[in-house]
Amino acid sequence: MQQLWLIPLLPLAGFALNGLLGRRFSKSVVNLIACGSVFLSFLWVLKSLSALGAFSGGLQDTYSEHYFTWIQSGALNISVDFAVDRLTSIMLMIVTGIGFLIHVYATGYMSHEGGYYRFFAYLNLFMFFMLTLVLGANFLLLFVGWEGVGLCSYLLIGFYFLEKFAGDAANKAFIVNRVGDFGFSLAVFLIVIHFGTLDFNTVFAKVKTMPVETSAGWLTAIALLLLVGACGKSAQIPLYVWLPDAMAGPTPVSALIHAATMVTAGVYMVARSSQIFLHAHGALNIVAIVGLATAFFAATIGLTQFDIKKVYAYSTVSQLGYMFLGLGTGAFSAGIFHVMTHAFFKALLFLGAGSVIHACGGEQDMRKMGGLRKYTPITMYTLLAATLAIAGVPFLSGAASKDLILESAYEYAPWMYWVGVFTAGMTAFYVTRAFCMTFFGEYRGEISAHGSTAGHGHSAPAAAAHGDDHGHDDKHDDHGHDDNGHGGHGHGEPHESPLVMTAPLMVLAVLSLVGGFINIPKFLEPMFPLHEGESAAWLEYTASAAGLIGIALAYFFYVVAPSIPDGIVKTFSIPYRWIYNKYFVDEFYDATIINPAIDGSRSLLWRAVDAGGIDRIVNGTGQVAQCIGGFLRRFQSGSIRSYAAWVVLGSILLIAYAGFMGGAK
Repeated sequence: MQQLWLIPLLPLAGFALNGLLGRRFSKSVVNLIACGSVFLSFLWVLKSLSALGAFSGGLQDTYSEHYFTWIQSGALNISVDFAVDRLTSIMLMIVTGIGFLIHVYATGYMSHEGGYYRFFAYLNLFMFFMLTLVLGANFLLLFVGWEGVGLCSYLLIGFYFLEKFAGDAANKAFIVNRVGDFGFSLAVFLIVIHFGTLDFNTVFAKVKTMPVETSAGWLTAIALLLLVGACGKSAQIPLYVWLPDAMAGPTPVSALIHAATMVTAGVYMVARSSQIFLHAHGALNIVAIVGLATAFFAATIGLTQFDIKKVYAYSTVSQLGYMFLGLGTGAFSAGIFHVMTHAFFKALLFLGAGSVIHACGGEQDMRKMGGLRKYTPITMYTLLAATLAIAGVPFLSGAASKDLILESAYEYAPWMYWVGVFTAGMTAFYVTRAFCMTFFGEYRGEISAHGSTAGHGHSAPAAAAHGDDHGHDDKHDDHGHDDNGHGGHGHGEPHESPLVMTAPLMVLAVLSLVGGFINIPKFLEPMFPLHEGESAAWLEYTASAAGLIGIALAYFFYVVAPSIPDGIVKTFSIPYRWIYNKYFVDEFYDATIINPAIDGSRSLLWRAVDAGGIDRIVNGTGQVAQCIGGFLRRFQSGSIRSYAAWVVLGSILLIAYAGFMGGAK
């Protein structure tokens, strides 16, 4: 046995140690436990996959390990089993490898934050649940990991729990994901009803023997409910709204959620359930449409944002849309390939953004940055690698995976390809725009009189979302902050991040540049032998041209002629306002769902049901008991004459009753 249980158990042990004892540990010990547990998990993944032949052409079938029976009810038998196949292998490498780099980076980024041990305990718990999700050999164990990453996202997004905006963002993520999870849970119930098991191999083997549904049936219902769950976790329309607000958490959390854990869960689940979707063509078509619509919609919003983390957040939503487009057009291996390349450049984008925020004393507004190329050269060059990769520059990782998806989309429906190409051009534009606004021109932030970068001028959410990277707190308070508050305490001019932060950036930069040469589609061919689309040269050239045009336009608008964007905004003020305000989707949800639910709860559930019904019943019962008690209390006067009179009266009544009954007989 390969002892697969050690892979998630090691981060769980790190969570337990830091969570229970971390308050007593020094930061060095906390770091050793948190990073060491994930690194050991990564090494165990390498050892297990090597032993199974994953790196040498082996692992043709699923390898599984049975530990114990969890639920036994009649014919239903659900076990705690872990399994590894080629899809699992890729996800394990992404989760543990990228996760380890993010942990290392976080030791520098969070070095002056309160609740330090708590933060790393949550990160380790996040890793445990994601690895459980990936390794689980049945839908219920996958669902345990699924719910666990939702819990951890709530804890980490709301890490600065003293700030209302952080609590609101955490609640939003948790509640929106509960909507998706409800759909997933219904799908699990339907699978039990129709297949009598939740084991992946058994369910998929039975599905293979079933005819493809040309109209809506049980498989279509199951697939659509699974898609609802996937839309929640992987932030697709209409459940994408939680992800941009998740930027309220510390930047390493953003990187972990966007690159290595939570948002990839929905893509993984759909790919894992590919047999179900392939036998429900209607549902598969909806996957493609939802993915394409999300990619386009989120890309338009990314064009107008000024918070650097928000720009990258909407790029995540858009790139996830590309993954769903690949899955929906049958290119499952291309979709997973994009999961891997996206993990490289998106982790780099967020960690690089964190380095920029660190350099600017907590500032996240790109309008108050600029000129950082002379202050943060390592951050600039590594972020350039990520920017070029996501923009689709030929031969880099993003182009390799995105081109396969677009080729499959063209074969599926040419109009989808052209929308995808246009979206690729917008992607290249807004990530280059972010890069140019950050690193070109002159520094637009303020330098305070005492020589520190002023962080007092930016909005509280922008500052608080990062916390004080430059404070001097060495106490392990558990309030999520240091004593110096958020931002505004930079040391002189913007400065480069320490090596513990830049080293992960450099590793990720290399992966972003060369990751496309890892032939994931070939590796996944035994699992997904579907035709991934014709490799027509002009398709690749068109997509690459769109990316290069987007890069050139952004450079021209924000470096060569920076006055042009203001003119465009004034000319198209109305559509710009709609896009800048994210199409008022949050406001629409508030008006149609959130506020009516709150008002209805107050008027119906609280005033009518709770206060008017339950309280009246409970209080009325007490009042009746009080009245009866008050009446009976009068008989307890303490007067012997009164008691004697009642005894006599009772005796008379008893004799009278006995006489009456005797006469009746």
